[in-house]
Amino acid sequence: MDLSIVQILILGVALFFLVILIAYFLYFFTGFSKALKTNSNSSKLPVSVIIAARNERKNLEQYLPLILDQEYSEFEVVVVNDGSHDGTKGFLEELDAKYDRLKVVTLEIDERFQKGKKFALTMGIKAAQYEHLLFTDADCYPDSKHWITHMTSQLESKEIVLGISPLVVKNNILGSIISYETLHTSMQYVGYARKEKTYMGVGRNLTYTKELFFKNKGFASHQHILSGDDDLFIQQAASKSNTTVCLSPESFMYSPAPISWKQWRHQKLRHLSTGKEYKPRFKRLLGTYSFAHMMLYSSVILFMVLYPSIWYLGFAILGFKWLIQWATIIKPAQLFAAKKVAYALPYYDILYTLFLFFFGIIGIFIKPKTWN
Repeated sequence: MDLSIVQILILGVALFFLVILIAYFLYFFTGFSKALKTNSNSSKLPVSVIIAARNERKNLEQYLPLILDQEYSEFEVVVVNDGSHDGTKGFLEELDAKYDRLKVVTLEIDERFQKGKKFALTMGIKAAQYEHLLFTDADCYPDSKHWITHMTSQLESKEIVLGISPLVVKNNILGSIISYETLHTSMQYVGYARKEKTYMGVGRNLTYTKELFFKNKGFASHQHILSGDDDLFIQQAASKSNTTVCLSPESFMYSPAPISWKQWRHQKLRHLSTGKEYKPRFKRLLGTYSFAHMMLYSSVILFMVLYPSIWYLGFAILGFKWLIQWATIIKPAQLFAAKKVAYALPYYDILYTLFLFFFGIIGIFIKPKTWN
């Protein structure tokens, strides 16, 4: 088969970006089973669990007892009531009388200045009795009664432990996009951390020390950004030697995913505004991966549209990409409670590509949101 120069050029572009993606797959997204085996250390260090909550009474009623009833020798749960007006204060007072380990910090509303979640977390950290801090959100629930045990198992040798927090999704297209994007994000921050390139954790399941927080002046350098209490702080505080990951399924912290396109779009736009504040090297790494993904699909689709008689050459490139991707994603998908993603990878990968194109375009026009 004789190919024209234009055909060879388009296929060459596709193959070039395919090689980049395969390099990412094999370097960052393999070895998760080995990492799981290293999480067997035990620790009984006293721990302060910190939860910032604003108008979260229903979630606190449902999930907070699951945190308070954890099987761990010495811990406290610090709940920061951040100006709630839905009855949260009364509920926490009732629960406080029942649990000695519950500590409630109440922040009053200041209409002139909305302080935000970072301020609430800072107040919780200052109120914490213990050096080792474990963070989650009010709408989260642990996989087991041993969540604290597993998330703190490596604190004697590390200052930061990154946990996994799967999202519980609806069985629809939005749920499919969220499932794959969440799995992808987990694979990225865990894979990067294992290669000593830690750039984020998730605030729903994260551990670090009080000393580390104050040594890095808390959230001061990015207090003006709406989010970033997990990723921007972790970028600031993580080093090659002080960070690890916890992949034990009993350490997972689950939370409900956005149920509407509007909620999901709002969440992703907030994350995009934070991403603009990432360190340049992480922007390059993450940006190159997303750009390669979009360029691979663009060049393959262009080839198949222009030369439909030999469409199979472009499809073969995508097929090879899916094969390598499936080989690397199958273990993490099983581990991170996302098995269905591995079973229908092409479907999810196409949806993920549309996600990248959509937010890649509108992200150009997004400015970092502030508290001002």
